[in-house]
Amino acid sequence: MTKLSVNINKIATIRNARGGNTPNLVEAAIKIQQFGGQGITVHPRPDERHVRYQDVFDLKPVVTTEFNIEGKPIDSFMDLVLKSKPEQVTLVPDADDAITSNAGWDTIKYQEYLTEVISTFKNAGIRTSIFLDPKPELVEAAAKTGADRIELYTEAFATEYEKGNRAIIKPYKETALLAIENGLGVNAGHDLSLDNIQFFIQEIPQIAEVSIGHALISEALYLGLENTIQTYLRKIELANQ
Repeated sequence: MTKLSVNINKIATIRNARGGNTPNLVEAAIKIQQFGGQGITVHPRPDERHVRYQDVFDLKPVVTTEFNIEGKPIDSFMDLVLKSKPEQVTLVPDADDAITSNAGWDTIKYQEYLTEVISTFKNAGIRTSIFLDPKPELVEAAAKTGADRIELYTEAFATEYEKGNRAIIKPYKETALLAIENGLGVNAGHDLSLDNIQFFIQEIPQIAEVSIGHALISEALYLGLENTIQTYLRKIELANQ
C-alpha cells in the first residue's frame, strides 16, 4: 500500500507571511498524523523562506510516523539531517534561486558526489532517496550510488495529465520498474493532487510513498472552508443570543 507523506512547507509559508507562530507547524504535524497522514515531509532551504532549520528540531519529537527531510546536500543541510536523524532524507538538486524543486539529479554526472553523500547518511542509519526525472537511463547510476530509493519528479506528469495526455505515465512506469529491478524502492512527488493521484498509483502500484504538499494544502482550504465558516457563524450566533 502506498503511504502518504504530507509536505508542510506551505503551512510554514503562511506562518512566515504574518510572523508569530500561527499556524503552528508542530500542531499541524500532530493533526495531520491524527487524521491519518503516514508521514511528515519538510524541505528546509538555506534562506528559510518557509520551513526553518529550527522547525526540524521542533518537529522531530512529535513525528511518530515517518519524518522525511528533503533538500540539497550542502554542508548546513547535511549537518541538520545528521543531528535530527529522520527516517528518510531525500536529496534534491535545488538551484539557489529555485522557487520550488524543478529538476531531478543527473545521476551519471554526479554519481561520485552522490555516493559520498549517501554513504554519510547511510552510516548514520538514515534511509536515502534521490529525486529523479522519469529517465530510465539514470536508474543504473542511481543504484550504484548506494541509495535506498528514488523519488520520481512528477511535475511533468501532472501538467500533461491535466491536458488529457495519459501516455505521459509511460516514462514514469518504465523508470519505476527499472528502479525496482535494480533494488531501489520508488517514491513520487511534486504536483500530485486529488485529480491525478489515483491514476498515477493505479498505473504504478509499486510506489512506496507519495509526498504531497502544495496541492494537498490548497485542497484542504477548499474542502475545509464550509466547516470553518459554519463554525464561525455558530459562534457569532451564540454571542448574539
